[in-house]
Amino acid sequence: MDFLKDLWGFLKERKKYWLLPIILVLLLFGGLIVLTSGSAIAPFIYTLF
Repeated sequence: MDFLKDLWGFLKERKKYWLLPIILVLLLFGGLIVLTSGSAIAPFIYTLF
């Protein structure tokens, strides 16, 4: 949680709010790949990319 607090502090202090959607999309794709890596859905997810 310290990492998230530091990241939010950096974004707020440096006025880099435009980075927030990029970070959220990267986290979403990372979670999608991790959660579907061992399932039967994985081949269909990888064809999207």
